[in-house]
Amino acid sequence: MSEITLTEARDFFDNSFADWIKDLDITITDITKDSATMRIPATDRINRLGGMICGQAIMALADTAMVFAVAANAGSFVSMTSVNMQTTFLRPAEGEELYAVAQIVKSGKRLVYGDVNLHMGDAAKPVAHVTTSVMLL
Repeated sequence: MSEITLTEARDFFDNSFADWIKDLDITITDITKDSATMRIPATDRINRLGGMICGQAIMALADTAMVFAVAANAGSFVSMTSVNMQTTFLRPAEGEELYAVAQIVKSGKRLVYGDVNLHMGDAAKPVAHVTTSVMLL
């Protein structure tokens, strides 16, 4: 199984994702055999009343991070679709940048199960936890 480089991941993101996802200004910071780490800046466009990042942006970042963790686990950008996503919001997402760390928990022939932990720069203080499953097509 080949590894996906950061350059390949960034190229795939730039050429394959919807414009509204790209508008989140996602930066892919790390990709390993079974994980991906990304971040987005907190901006007025994604902050809700009170200055915290809205849940929709948090979930979009988590889903996007999982795509890259699944691809890294598969060794290439395979066709896939999200099947389930359970999000638990733990505290307000207030700060400069939101980080998502997606990790593969179990990978089967067609279904991949993972966790995404989201934080504002301190992993010990998560703002949300996502469990998700992705089907390989």
